[in-house]
Amino acid sequence: MAASKFIRSEVTQRRVVLTGLAAVTPLGNDLQTTWDGLIAGKSGIGPITQFDASQFEARIAGEVKNFDPDPWINKKDQKKMDRFIHFAMAATKMALTDANLTWPQEAANRVGAIIGVGIGGLINIERQKEVLMERGPSRISPFFIPAVISNMAAGQVSMAFNVQGPNYSVTSACASGAHAIGEAANYIRQGHCDIMIAGGSEAAVCGLGIGGFAAMKALSTRNDQAEAASRPWDRDRDGFVLAEGGGILILEDYEYASKRGARIYAELTGYGVSSDAYHMTSPAPGGKGAAMAMDAALKDARINPEQV
Repeated sequence: MAASKFIRSEVTQRRVVLTGLAAVTPLGNDLQTTWDGLIAGKSGIGPITQFDASQFEARIAGEVKNFDPDPWINKKDQKKMDRFIHFAMAATKMALTDANLTWPQEAANRVGAIIGVGIGGLINIERQKEVLMERGPSRISPFFIPAVISNMAAGQVSMAFNVQGPNYSVTSACASGAHAIGEAANYIRQGHCDIMIAGGSEAAVCGLGIGGFAAMKALSTRNDQAEAASRPWDRDRDGFVLAEGGGILILEDYEYASKRGARIYAELTGYGVSSDAYHMTSPAPGGKGAAMAMDAALKDARINPEQV
């Protein structure tokens, strides 16, 4: 068979649109409350309350406050999940409701879920280590591993909402959620799926999380100025502030969404990734890596910078 049979110089890709949004954040347990807080200029950063941080160098964080998993997960299943999975489950349900979206059993294999998780169930790891040391290995929870591994955010979503298509986690530190959205969009663009649940979830506000990042000298120590501590790009920035939460988008094929009369928030037209291969935590001087990713996204979308 001729080689040309296997090569396509131009691939017709499907359009990807955003039809559902949800968030669980330090500003609120739903999208509207979070958005209202952002518009009002509120900060979700404050003194840590989830554990005794009095001996830590950094004593502030962005905690999700008064979160109740009961409306989203039954009590029996809650024990099988770390807090980051709770956030993912709640945000997914709210996003699907926002999109007014369900699918029949026969279409479940055309629906996927990719949820970015940077570090996984650190809270549960910390707790189960205490159980091991204080009560012995026989008392470790049988749900320990399923509760903490990163892929179980998407895995639990898959089982709860009958998602039978692509199902996994993307882990790339702070870019995990963004990568998850881009990868999910590609499944739709290439015709493999009609619907994708995509986003990110994280919950690492615990002794190991705060202590570990503080040991790297990565965290802000403006403990007496919590609301002003998170200041990216500021010349007086002294580190980032660790926070928790979850955000989920519902992505759909444009034709699929149009046929069902979905409300369309936006269209995702380009996705780009890069690595500056410079340092574990510091970006390369001049922002080369970010520039390469943006350039790739523009080329992927086939648009010029002035069109953004």
